[in-house]
Amino acid sequence: MIEVERVTKAFGRTRVLDGLSITIPSRQRVALVGANGAGKTTLIRCLLGQYGFEGRISIDGMSPRSDRRAILKRTGFVPQLPPPLRLTVGQLIQFAASLCDAEPGRMVEVAKRLGLDADALRNHSFSKLSGGQKQKLLIAVALGRDTSLLIMDEPAANLDPDARRIFFELLGERSQHATMLISSHRLDEVAQLVQRVVELDHGRICLDDHVADSGALDAILWCHLELSRSEESAARILAEWGFTTRAEGLCFEGSVPGPDRLRFLGALARYSGLIRNLRLEAEGQPDA
Repeated sequence: MIEVERVTKAFGRTRVLDGLSITIPSRQRVALVGANGAGKTTLIRCLLGQYGFEGRISIDGMSPRSDRRAILKRTGFVPQLPPPLRLTVGQLIQFAASLCDAEPGRMVEVAKRLGLDADALRNHSFSKLSGGQKQKLLIAVALGRDTSLLIMDEPAANLDPDARRIFFELLGERSQHATMLISSHRLDEVAQLVQRVVELDHGRICLDDHVADSGALDAILWCHLELSRSEESAARILAEWGFTTRAEGLCFEGSVPGPDRLRFLGALARYSGLIRNLRLEAEGQPDA
C-alpha cells in the first residue's frame, strides 16, 4: 500500500506539490494524469526517494528516504526520459540485476519478447540506441524481475504497435501481483490500463475517480473498417497499425490491443466523416 499524507515539495519559491494526500491499495492499477508541470514526475521521484519533501510517504510501511534500498529492490521503474548512462547494454542489465538479486537472463528474455535482441546488442552503448530500443530495454529491466510495485512514466511513448501489444501482455501477467502507478499527460494513453484515474493540477488532486475495469490487459480486438472514399493519409495511419487493405483502399482489417482502443479511435477521429462502417470485435475475428 502507498500512503501519501500532506506532501509538499517546492523548488525555490515554486511549490510543485501542495499538501497532496492519496492512498493506493496494494495491487491497484492507477493512472496519474495531468498537464506538463502538474507535479506527476515530482511525485514519482518522491516515491522513489530521489527528493526530500515535507509530509509523509509510506510504501508497504517503509519510508522512501530511510528505506530506499529496500523499496527500490521491489520496485520496477520506467522513466519518461532515458537516463544518460555511459554503459553498454550488457553492463546495464548486469548492474540492474545485481541491485535486486535478479536473473539477468529474465531481463534479456523480456527484451526479446518486446522485439529487442539484447544479446546481439550486448556490447553496444546504451546512449547510442534509438529511442524505441532504449524504451524496450528499460521496460525489460523493470519487468524482468519480481516486483510488488511498478512505477511507469509515459512507458509506451516510443514503442511500435507490436511492442505496445507485448507490453500490455506483460502488464497483464503482473496485474494480480503488483501495484501499478502509470503516469501520462494523456488520459487516452492509459485509461484502458487502469482501475482508477488521479489527475493532478498545480500539485493538487483535482480528480480521483474509479473507472470501469476494461478487462484483460492482453485482450485483442479485431477491427473491420470501411471508408466512403479512398484517403491516402488514412490508409497510411492504418498501415502503421498493421492493417491490411482491399476493395481499392476502401476496406481495412486488422487488430488493436484492447488497452489501445481509445488511442486507436483518437487516431481515426480526423477521418470520422469518411467512415462508413466500423466494427470492433472483442472475441477475435468473426467467421466469414
